[in-house]
Amino acid sequence: MEVIKIKKKNEVYIHVDASPSVLQELSEHFTFEIPGAKFHPLYRNKLWDGKLRLITMFTKELYVGLLSYLEHFAEVNNYKIDYEEYHQQSDAVTPEIVKEFVNELNLSLPGGETVREYQLDAIYRAISDGRRLLLSPTGSGKSLIIYCLLRWNEKFGRKQLILVPTTSLVEQMYSDFQSYSANNGWRASDHCSKIYSGHSKENLQPIVISTWQSVYELPKKWFEGFECIFGDEAHTFKAKSLTGIMHKMINTPYRIGTTGTLDGTKTHKLVLEGLFGPVYKVITTKQLMDDNHLSALKIFGIVLQYADDVKKANCKNKYPDEMTFLCNYEPRNKFIRNLALKQTGNTLVLYQFVEKHGSILHDMIKERAGDRPVFFVYGGTETSDREAIRRITESKDNAIIVASYGTFSTGINIRNLHNIIFASPTKSKIRNLQSVGRGLRKGDNKEYCNLYDIGDDLTWKARKNYTLLHMIERIKTYNDERFDYKLVKVDL
Repeated sequence: MEVIKIKKKNEVYIHVDASPSVLQELSEHFTFEIPGAKFHPLYRNKLWDGKLRLITMFTKELYVGLLSYLEHFAEVNNYKIDYEEYHQQSDAVTPEIVKEFVNELNLSLPGGETVREYQLDAIYRAISDGRRLLLSPTGSGKSLIIYCLLRWNEKFGRKQLILVPTTSLVEQMYSDFQSYSANNGWRASDHCSKIYSGHSKENLQPIVISTWQSVYELPKKWFEGFECIFGDEAHTFKAKSLTGIMHKMINTPYRIGTTGTLDGTKTHKLVLEGLFGPVYKVITTKQLMDDNHLSALKIFGIVLQYADDVKKANCKNKYPDEMTFLCNYEPRNKFIRNLALKQTGNTLVLYQFVEKHGSILHDMIKERAGDRPVFFVYGGTETSDREAIRRITESKDNAIIVASYGTFSTGINIRNLHNIIFASPTKSKIRNLQSVGRGLRKGDNKEYCNLYDIGDDLTWKARKNYTLLHMIERIKTYNDERFDYKLVKVDL
């Protein structure tokens, strides 16, 4: 019987040793084509074959988080695994111990809520396994799960790093921790440091909340003391700079990723599982809606119809040209303006390009909004201003926020949001679901959220345009998530 010997090289990689034939099998088993690789310059210049290899015969290294896949491979092929010098750190607990610990935290939760069973289960899984990628959608309480986990790790004196993708999420996470601690005397200011532009990276508290952009260029030595890392919105960790951070954390055994969405590709899922640990699906958006933990969602797919002369004039457009046309087409922008002004309650208008679309929409809406507050948010908006806008919106019921996808599609917590308008098309499953999630949180005066997903039918003869195809992809996502939706055609 063939034997596969494994030993832990560090907290990132395991070293795999076997006969050349088995190593070749493993290399092929863990090789995948990367979606969209054919558009990459290296592929076009025949310098890369467009494949991701998670283990090669030369390095013999595999991500620690993929051990279960290696074990399955060995079982299927009737190979034996020899665990040389391998030990995965985790804490021996029972669900009862975890529940008792969480109860002792005396948490302060909105509306006098208690910690939900699925949250307790996620906390237990993370503690008992040491490594997990928690798949839990918007509104499921990921920050509460992280808070309970960091309080658990704090008992053992573990230094912890929490990485988030935006400065707004640093402030929101910090604020959430303070809120949860209102009844138990634990102060975030005494235990947590924040890192982003203008904040020091030295003399830090045992818990550090940072954007990944603020620390990815720091040397490996800076990361050495952290025993635990949380990757919030972990789907962003496929970026090279983010994986670089995880590779530097060679002494960090406890790794918890949290995300509401994966992009559906096997390569994305395996890289994240390799960096953090096996996926555990905590709960679904549909379950949260059915249990009345999230607002009901009404999706209106608005398919804009264009005159034949407009379709013919744009039938040969490449994607960038099509986007430029849509951003500048005045009847389309007027339709979005009127749709936003027609809504009752707070409305979020999401766009992709700041100058050539977002700025135009904001000016058009503000000009006709009268006394209604209208806010404009983009990457250059100060973090404090974004937080102020979010707080103002929580106390208003007629505000309009015109925001870029990059600033308000991920993680931002606005409970009092009644309407979302997709002013710019996207085919990204992650961006789509994250954007939908902005409207699902429950508020005091809110029973449901309206989503207006705008598509553009520029079909000419047999040729379907790019953004119409993107809308079709979004409809597939709504079907997969079991969301209710209605398609409506509107002539411009």
